[in-house]
Amino acid sequence: MLKTDVVIIGAGAVGSALAREFSKYRLDVTVVEKNEDVGGDSSKSNSAIIHTGYDAAPGTLESQLVVAANPMYDKIVSDLDVPFARIGAILPAFNDEQYEQLPALKHKAMKNRVYDVEYKTGEQLLEMEPQLNPEVRGGLYIPRESIIDPFLFCIGMAENAADNGVHFLLGTKVTGIDVENGAVCAVKTDKGQTIQAKYVINAAGLYCDEVASYVGKNDYYVNPRKGQFYILDKKTSCRVGMIVLPIPTKITKGKLICPTIHGNMLVGPTAEDLQDKTDKSTNTEGLESIANDIRKMVPNVNLRDTITQYSGLRAQRNPEGLNIDMYDDLAGYVNISGVRSTGLTGSVAIAKYVVDMLLESGMKAEFKTDFNPIRHGTPHFVELSDEEKKELIARDPRYGNIVCRCETITEGQICDAIHRTLGARSVDGVKRRLRAGMGRCQGGFCGPKVIEILARELGISVAEVCKNDPGSEMTVGNLR
Repeated sequence: MLKTDVVIIGAGAVGSALAREFSKYRLDVTVVEKNEDVGGDSSKSNSAIIHTGYDAAPGTLESQLVVAANPMYDKIVSDLDVPFARIGAILPAFNDEQYEQLPALKHKAMKNRVYDVEYKTGEQLLEMEPQLNPEVRGGLYIPRESIIDPFLFCIGMAENAADNGVHFLLGTKVTGIDVENGAVCAVKTDKGQTIQAKYVINAAGLYCDEVASYVGKNDYYVNPRKGQFYILDKKTSCRVGMIVLPIPTKITKGKLICPTIHGNMLVGPTAEDLQDKTDKSTNTEGLESIANDIRKMVPNVNLRDTITQYSGLRAQRNPEGLNIDMYDDLAGYVNISGVRSTGLTGSVAIAKYVVDMLLESGMKAEFKTDFNPIRHGTPHFVELSDEEKKELIARDPRYGNIVCRCETITEGQICDAIHRTLGARSVDGVKRRLRAGMGRCQGGFCGPKVIEILARELGISVAEVCKNDPGSEMTVGNLR
C-alpha cells in the first residue's frame, strides 16, 4: 500500500507538464506510466511543432490554452535546456480555391488573438522560401510557429519534476480506480500496488477513455488517427528554412514540410482513422500520398534522401474537442481528453489550468519557496568549442570516445544519459535523449556499442538490453 496526495496517470507531454507544475507545491505527487520511459505515445511521435493556435476553433478551450501556451516556451526551454527555435511558418495558396480561403483563415487567427499573422504576396513568399512552387499566388505568414525537440521537452519536464520531489512509477499500468463516498481514494496497478490518493488526474492520452471507464466517466471514446512521416537526411538536396503548411481541412492540418531542430527535414503527416491503438506501421499508400501532396507545394523535395519513416497516433476524441472535466458526483478526479495535434504545445498551459481548477475546488497546497526550475541537460559535445571539448575529456576520458559517428555522440554522454535523473534504461531511451541512432545509418554503426554500454552501466547482461519495453530484447543467442 502506497500513499500520495496526487496520482497523475500518463507521462506524456501533458502528464510530465502536470508533474512539473504540481512540483511547485508542497504535495506528494506520483506519476504512473505504462511505458518504460517518459514521453508517452503521441508525445514522442509528432511533428515537433509548437503552434500559435492561429487555426484553432475560436472560443474553444483548445484555442484558449494553445494561444496562452506559445509565449511561455521561451522561458521554459531556457530553464529546461531544451533545443527550440522560432523559425516561423508560411501558408501558401497555389490555386483560386486555396487563395479564396486566406481571408477566412486570417480572420480566424484574429478571433484566436494571434494578431501577428500577415498576408504575403506570391513574390514575397518565394523570396522567403525559394523552394516553393513558383505558381504560388500568395499566402499567410505566421512568425511564432516554432520547432522543438519533443523527446527532450518531455524528458526535461519529467526530470525537473523528479528533482523537485515527484515520484515516477514507469513500466506500470493503471488497472483500476477505487471510489468511496463519491470521491476517488486509490489507484490500482498491474504490479499489484494500491496507491491511496486524494486526487487522480487522467492524462492517459490515447487510453484516456479506458481509464475514464474505471470511474464510469467514459461518455466518449478515443480512436487513433495515424500520421505517417518521412525524415530526410540533413544533406538532402532540397531544404526549406521554415515550416511550410498546407491550407488545412476539416479533418487535418494537412501534410507539411519543415526543418527539425537538429537539421533534418520532416515531411508529413497523413491522417488515417484506425481502431488499433498499437498500429504504428507505415505503408506505401500513406507515404505516396505524402509525396504527392508535398510536391504540390515544394516540387523539388527529394524523398530519396529519406533515412527513416515513422508514424504516430493522435488521440481523436468522439465527440471531438479538448475537454478538461471535474464532476460534482466524483470528487478529486480530473479527466483530460481530446488532446490531439496541439497537445505538445498546450501541455504547459493545460498543467496550469488543471492545478488552478483544483485549487479553486478546495485543494490545500502551499506554494514552495525552494522550487528549482532549472534542469541542465547532457552536454552537447558536437556543439562545444575545441577548448571546451578538451576540458570535458580531461575531466572524463569517456567523452573522447565517439560512439555514434552520424550525430557525434560520445560514451561520456551515453553514461550521463543513463545515470541522470529518470535515466535511460533502453536503446530507445538513449536515442531519444541524445540522438544516438537517429543519424543517417539509423544505429547501424553505434547500435551494438550502445547495447554494450547499457549492459555495463545497468549491471545486466547484453541479452537483457531492450529496444524499449520488456519483450523487445535486442539480441538473441550467441552467434560466435
